[in-house]
Amino acid sequence: MGELIAEVLPLALAVALSPFPIIPAILLLFTKKPRAAGFSFLAGWVVGVLGSTILFVLLAALIELADEPPTWASWTRIALGALLIAVGIRQVMRRSESSETPAWMASIDSLEPAGAMRLGIILSAANPKVLLLTAAAGLTVGSEQAGFGPSAVAVLVFTVIASITVALPVMLFAIFGEKILGPLGKVRSWLERHNAIVMAVVILAIGALLIGKGLSGL
Repeated sequence: MGELIAEVLPLALAVALSPFPIIPAILLLFTKKPRAAGFSFLAGWVVGVLGSTILFVLLAALIELADEPPTWASWTRIALGALLIAVGIRQVMRRSESSETPAWMASIDSLEPAGAMRLGIILSAANPKVLLLTAAAGLTVGSEQAGFGPSAVAVLVFTVIASITVALPVMLFAIFGEKILGPLGKVRSWLERHNAIVMAVVILAIGALLIGKGLSGL
Protein backbone atom coordinates (compact mmCIF):
# COMPACT_ATOMS: atom_id res chain seq x y z
CA MET A 1 0.00 0.00 0.00
CA GLY A 2 2.84 2.36 0.83
CA GLU A 3 4.32 2.05 -2.65
CA LEU A 4 0.93 2.77 -4.24
CA ILE A 5 0.47 5.90 -2.15
CA ALA A 6 4.00 6.98 -3.04
CA GLU A 7 3.04 6.63 -6.72
CA VAL A 8 0.03 8.95 -6.50
CA LEU A 9 1.42 11.42 -3.96
CA PRO A 10 3.38 13.57 -6.47
CA LEU A 11 0.30 13.74 -8.69
CA ALA A 12 -1.85 14.84 -5.76
CA LEU A 13 0.69 17.50 -4.82
CA ALA A 14 0.67 18.76 -8.41
CA VAL A 15 -3.11 19.24 -8.22
CA ALA A 16 -2.83 20.87 -4.79
CA LEU A 17 -0.10 23.28 -5.88
CA SER A 18 -2.09 24.48 -8.88
CA PRO A 19 -3.12 28.11 -8.24
CA PHE A 20 -6.11 27.68 -10.55
CA PRO A 21 -8.63 26.41 -7.94
CA ILE A 22 -7.15 28.32 -5.00
CA ILE A 23 -7.96 31.73 -6.48
CA PRO A 24 -11.74 31.12 -6.83
CA ALA A 25 -11.78 29.45 -3.40
CA ILE A 26 -10.48 32.70 -1.92
CA LEU A 27 -12.69 34.92 -4.09
CA LEU A 28 -15.79 33.09 -2.85
CA LEU A 29 -14.94 34.18 0.69
CA PHE A 30 -15.65 37.78 -0.36
CA THR A 31 -19.22 36.98 -1.47
CA LYS A 32 -22.44 37.63 0.48
CA LYS A 33 -22.51 34.06 1.82
CA PRO A 34 -18.80 33.28 2.25
CA ARG A 35 -19.01 30.21 4.48
CA ALA A 36 -21.75 28.51 2.48
CA ALA A 37 -20.13 29.39 -0.85
CA GLY A 38 -16.67 28.31 0.31
CA PHE A 39 -17.77 24.95 1.67
CA SER A 40 -19.99 24.35 -1.37
CA PHE A 41 -17.04 24.99 -3.69
CA LEU A 42 -14.87 22.66 -1.61
CA ALA A 43 -17.55 19.94 -1.75
CA GLY A 44 -17.83 20.31 -5.51
CA TRP A 45 -14.05 20.17 -5.91
CA VAL A 46 -13.79 16.98 -3.81
CA VAL A 47 -16.65 15.33 -5.74
CA GLY A 48 -15.01 16.19 -9.06
CA VAL A 49 -11.54 14.96 -8.08
CA LEU A 50 -12.84 11.80 -6.42
CA GLY A 51 -15.29 10.99 -9.21
CA SER A 52 -12.85 11.43 -12.07
CA THR A 53 -10.14 9.48 -10.24
CA ILE A 54 -12.50 6.57 -9.56
CA LEU A 55 -13.58 6.63 -13.21
CA PHE A 56 -10.01 6.10 -14.38
CA VAL A 57 -9.40 3.43 -11.71
CA LEU A 58 -12.37 1.50 -13.09
CA LEU A 59 -11.21 2.07 -16.66
CA ALA A 60 -7.81 0.60 -15.82
CA ALA A 61 -9.42 -2.35 -14.03
CA LEU A 62 -11.42 -3.20 -17.18
CA ILE A 63 -8.24 -3.71 -19.18
CA GLU A 64 -7.00 -7.27 -18.59
CA LEU A 65 -3.44 -7.88 -19.72
CA ALA A 66 -1.01 -10.54 -18.57
CA ASP A 67 2.01 -8.23 -18.44
CA GLU A 68 3.31 -7.36 -14.98
CA PRO A 69 3.48 -4.43 -14.74
CA PRO A 70 1.10 -3.94 -17.66
CA THR A 71 2.81 -2.50 -20.73
CA TRP A 72 -0.20 -0.30 -21.44
CA ALA A 73 0.23 1.39 -18.07
CA SER A 74 3.80 2.37 -18.87
CA TRP A 75 2.86 3.72 -22.30
CA THR A 76 -0.06 5.60 -20.74
CA ARG A 77 2.27 7.27 -18.23
CA ILE A 78 4.56 8.30 -21.08
CA ALA A 79 1.65 9.68 -23.11
CA LEU A 80 0.20 11.59 -20.16
CA GLY A 81 3.66 12.92 -19.27
CA ALA A 82 4.17 14.14 -22.83
CA LEU A 83 0.78 15.84 -22.77
CA LEU A 84 1.58 17.55 -19.48
CA ILE A 85 4.91 18.79 -20.81
CA ALA A 86 3.15 20.16 -23.90
CA VAL A 87 0.61 21.91 -21.68
CA GLY A 88 3.41 23.27 -19.47
CA ILE A 89 5.33 24.68 -22.44
CA ARG A 90 2.15 26.26 -23.79
CA GLN A 91 1.52 27.76 -20.35
CA VAL A 92 4.97 29.37 -20.34
CA MET A 93 4.54 30.75 -23.86
CA ARG A 94 1.14 32.25 -23.01
CA ARG A 95 1.98 33.49 -19.52
CA SER A 96 1.36 37.13 -20.46
CA GLU A 97 -2.17 36.27 -21.53
CA SER A 98 -2.76 34.37 -18.27
CA SER A 99 -2.39 37.57 -16.24
CA GLU A 100 -5.80 38.72 -17.49
CA THR A 101 -8.71 37.78 -15.21
CA PRO A 102 -11.08 35.35 -17.00
CA ALA A 103 -14.68 36.48 -17.37
CA TRP A 104 -16.02 33.55 -15.28
CA MET A 105 -13.68 34.48 -12.43
CA ALA A 106 -14.81 38.09 -12.51
CA SER A 107 -18.41 36.96 -11.97
CA ILE A 108 -17.67 34.85 -8.87
CA ASP A 109 -18.79 37.57 -6.47
CA SER A 110 -22.40 36.98 -7.53
CA LEU A 111 -22.35 33.19 -7.12
CA GLU A 112 -24.76 31.47 -4.75
CA PRO A 113 -23.67 28.28 -2.87
CA ALA A 114 -25.28 26.01 -5.51
CA GLY A 115 -23.35 27.80 -8.25
CA ALA A 116 -20.16 27.55 -6.19
CA MET A 117 -20.60 23.78 -5.95
CA ARG A 118 -21.12 23.50 -9.70
CA LEU A 119 -18.01 25.61 -10.25
CA GLY A 120 -15.99 23.30 -7.99
CA ILE A 121 -17.11 20.24 -9.96
CA ILE A 122 -16.37 21.89 -13.31
CA LEU A 123 -12.90 23.11 -12.31
CA SER A 124 -11.91 19.68 -10.98
CA ALA A 125 -13.63 17.25 -13.36
CA ALA A 126 -13.66 19.23 -16.60
CA ASN A 127 -10.41 21.20 -16.43
CA PRO A 128 -7.87 19.54 -18.78
CA LYS A 129 -4.86 20.19 -16.53
CA VAL A 130 -6.48 18.67 -13.46
CA LEU A 131 -8.08 15.88 -15.50
CA LEU A 132 -4.69 14.78 -16.86
CA LEU A 133 -3.40 14.44 -13.29
CA THR A 134 -6.47 12.59 -11.97
CA ALA A 135 -6.29 10.32 -15.02
CA ALA A 136 -2.65 9.52 -14.26
CA ALA A 137 -3.50 8.80 -10.62
CA GLY A 138 -6.54 6.67 -11.43
CA LEU A 139 -4.77 4.65 -14.09
CA THR A 140 -1.81 4.13 -11.76
CA VAL A 141 -4.03 2.78 -8.98
CA GLY A 142 -6.11 0.63 -11.34
CA SER A 143 -3.14 -0.87 -13.14
CA GLU A 144 -1.51 -2.01 -9.89
CA GLN A 145 -4.44 -4.37 -9.13
CA ALA A 146 -3.72 -4.03 -5.41
CA GLY A 147 -7.21 -5.01 -4.27
CA PHE A 148 -10.15 -2.94 -3.11
CA GLY A 149 -8.77 -1.87 0.29
CA PRO A 150 -5.36 -0.52 -0.78
CA SER A 151 -6.83 1.01 -3.93
CA ALA A 152 -9.57 2.79 -1.95
CA VAL A 153 -7.02 4.15 0.52
CA ALA A 154 -4.77 5.39 -2.31
CA VAL A 155 -7.69 7.15 -4.01
CA LEU A 156 -8.76 8.69 -0.70
CA VAL A 157 -5.23 9.93 0.06
CA PHE A 158 -4.94 11.35 -3.44
CA THR A 159 -8.26 13.19 -3.11
CA VAL A 160 -7.45 14.60 0.34
CA ILE A 161 -3.99 15.87 -0.68
CA ALA A 162 -5.31 17.24 -3.99
CA SER A 163 -8.00 19.18 -2.11
CA ILE A 164 -5.98 20.47 0.83
CA THR A 165 -5.06 23.87 -0.64
CA VAL A 166 -8.68 24.47 -1.64
CA ALA A 167 -9.82 23.50 1.85
CA LEU A 168 -7.21 25.65 3.65
CA PRO A 169 -8.63 29.14 2.93
CA VAL A 170 -12.18 27.90 3.58
CA MET A 171 -11.18 26.42 6.94
CA LEU A 172 -9.17 29.50 7.88
CA PHE A 173 -12.21 31.68 7.22
CA ALA A 174 -14.42 29.32 9.24
CA ILE A 175 -12.01 29.66 12.20
CA PHE A 176 -10.90 33.30 12.02
CA GLY A 177 -13.74 34.93 10.08
CA GLU A 178 -13.23 38.21 8.23
CA LYS A 179 -9.89 38.83 9.98
CA ILE A 180 -8.25 36.38 7.58
CA LEU A 181 -9.52 38.10 4.43
CA GLY A 182 -6.64 40.60 4.36
CA PRO A 183 -3.87 37.97 4.24
CA LEU A 184 -5.91 35.78 1.88
CA GLY A 185 -6.39 38.75 -0.43
CA LYS A 186 -2.61 39.19 -0.62
CA VAL A 187 -2.17 35.47 -1.39
CA ARG A 188 -4.80 35.73 -4.12
CA SER A 189 -3.05 38.73 -5.70
CA TRP A 190 0.30 36.93 -5.68
CA LEU A 191 -1.22 33.82 -7.25
CA GLU A 192 -2.95 35.89 -9.93
CA ARG A 193 0.37 37.52 -10.86
CA HIS A 194 2.39 34.29 -10.87
CA ASN A 195 -0.32 31.78 -11.79
CA ALA A 196 1.11 30.85 -15.20
CA ILE A 197 4.71 30.26 -14.15
CA VAL A 198 3.79 28.33 -10.98
CA MET A 199 1.42 26.09 -12.91
CA ALA A 200 3.96 25.58 -15.69
CA VAL A 201 6.72 24.52 -13.29
CA VAL A 202 4.42 22.04 -11.51
CA ILE A 203 3.10 20.55 -14.75
CA LEU A 204 6.54 20.25 -16.38
CA ALA A 205 7.98 18.53 -13.30
CA ILE A 206 5.14 16.00 -13.07
CA GLY A 207 5.24 15.41 -16.83
CA ALA A 208 8.93 14.56 -16.65
CA LEU A 209 8.29 12.31 -13.64
CA LEU A 210 5.54 10.39 -15.47
CA ILE A 211 7.71 9.88 -18.54
CA GLY A 212 10.53 8.59 -16.35
CA LYS A 213 8.17 6.19 -14.53
CA GLY A 214 6.78 4.98 -17.82
CA LEU A 215 10.17 4.37 -19.39
CA SER A 216 11.36 2.47 -16.32
CA GLY A 217 8.38 0.13 -16.62
CA LEU A 218 9.03 -0.88 -20.21
